[in-house]
Amino acid sequence: MRSTHLSPQETTVNTPSKLSTVLSITIVVLAVVSLDLGAESIDVLTALKSLLSDAPSIDAIILSELRLPRVLIAMAVGASLGVCGAAMQGLLRNPLASPGLIGSSSGAALGAVIVLYFGLGAGFAQAVPLAGMLGSLIATALVFLLAGREANVTTLILAGVAVNAMATASMSLLLNFAPSPFAMRELVLWTLGDLSDRSMLDLWVMLPCTLVGWFLLVGCGRQLDALTLGERTASSLGVSPGFLRWRIFIAVSLAVGAAVATTGMIGFIGLVVPHLIRPWVGHAPGKLLVPSALGGSAMLLAADIGVRLIPTQNLLKVGVLTSLVGAPFFLHLILRSRRHGYR
Repeated sequence: MRSTHLSPQETTVNTPSKLSTVLSITIVVLAVVSLDLGAESIDVLTALKSLLSDAPSIDAIILSELRLPRVLIAMAVGASLGVCGAAMQGLLRNPLASPGLIGSSSGAALGAVIVLYFGLGAGFAQAVPLAGMLGSLIATALVFLLAGREANVTTLILAGVAVNAMATASMSLLLNFAPSPFAMRELVLWTLGDLSDRSMLDLWVMLPCTLVGWFLLVGCGRQLDALTLGERTASSLGVSPGFLRWRIFIAVSLAVGAAVATTGMIGFIGLVVPHLIRPWVGHAPGKLLVPSALGGSAMLLAADIGVRLIPTQNLLKVGVLTSLVGAPFFLHLILRSRRHGYR
């Protein structure tokens, strides 16, 4: 009789696909729960059927105009944060790296805050996300100019930190000179990260940059695996570390910039999700990308459900909840690195 036990190598190969299946099922369950959750309970299946009819019901309109865009945006943004976090950690070979390290998040936030501050989006609702994406691209261009085309990892990180500092200082300046307390409140609340009051048009505006960013990450897995052996060894295997760096940087800028421009600052998902999944994929950077995208979607959907279930006088922002969960985890990682070091 043939043994049913799998070798360690076979287990490592099969685990990512099984994990992706489990995460996909989890996303579907969380999406259905999120669609059903709100001030008024609706029959999701009946509402979906009604959408296809000539005269959609009130439940169908609520589903299509309010709840469905919120769920789809949460899935897309969570996937972008998760996969970009995994890509950055694999590229920099640093488990504490995050998607915002290269300035894309703060650049996107600054672009959106400028539009809000000057009231430029009064007649065009999508001015804020578009300005955020433009800010992300400008921030990445500044990193490129500061670091140079053939920059090493350390120089890129320093350039990203410098651009982050400039963008954060600029946002603080705008908040300091906000014309009224109400304007300051609007600026601050946007930076906290939120998924409410989003429409399908916001999703369509976000999707082009998001899909291009995801597309650029396709095929990077094997190159990231080779990079773990060192840049010289990776070069001998046909990998161009310089080209790979800029390919991932541009992908992260587009995907994360579009996410932040649409929802505001949602932190720690890009840091926490890859850490939770890494042991299940044998610590291989290439196998971490897809599960991290799925894990990011599941985590943001769960967080969005959480903010609606937690009883508070004012609705809790989803970015606040992810930070409350992520910050202690980050401290745990620091203490763990001091004791044992990272694999």
